Amino acid sequence: ILKDFLLWVEQDLGPWGPLVLAIAYIPLTILAVPASVLTLGGGYLFGLPVGFVADSIGATVGAGAAFLLGRTIGRSFVVSKLKDYPKFSSVAIAIQKSGFKIVLLLRLVPLLPFNMLNYLLSITPVPIGEYMLASWIGMMPITLALVYIGTTLKDLSDVTHGWSEFSTTRWVLIVLGLVVSVVLMFCVTKVAKSALDKALAENEDLDVILASPQLPIVADTSVNLNQPLIIKIDPSEENHEQ
Repeated sequence: ILKDFLLWVEQDLGPWGPLVLAIAYIPLTILAVPASVLTLGGGYLFGLPVGFVADSIGATVGAGAAFLLGRTIGRSFVVSKLKDYPKFSSVAIAIQKSGFKIVLLLRLVPLLPFNMLNYLLSITPVPIGEYMLASWIGMMPITLALVYIGTTLKDLSDVTHGWSEFSTTRWVLIVLGLVVSVVLMFCVTKVAKSALDKALAENEDLDVILASPQLPIVADTSVNLNQPLIIKIDPSEENHEQ
């Protein structure tokens, strides 16, 4: 289905192709369908600059749509899935302390499945603005790598079909680009994982105290923390003590 969709985008949509490609991320992300084919397709069809912009915006908007769905009508479903992801309890506690940083690191490190992470984060107190910005920045490296691979596949396809020829220099640049992409992804992931482990470890003690099988993570906005704490004393118990 995705292959037919990409062919339709390439052959029939013209300049509207990148926009439609970006919009296609919304239903795929909501339905938790891996969108890597779309990301590769963006590079294959539109090249590095246009394909990267379309894929980056599309992935971010799709993640935001799933987040809003999980924060509203899908909240009970997401809470019911918490038991399947025991690692997330410590993540949820850490997000209360530094939401933007944790979301950014989670996007760089594949600690949890990408599509389910959108829903799990929706029941944390992280604001939608911070979530979107951190997700957009955090997904850039993997998006750029996949788009570059897509452009390379297009170049190789052109060669195998006899539509273009590559010089030795061009082959060296392609191989070098792929190697650099893999090395950068490895380095970024390693650094992000170290930072994420450190952030989660700082909240380990608090996690033991507050963790719950069904953590009610989203704060109740009806509670006014500025109101004074009132303690009622039962007169009968006071007389008894006297």
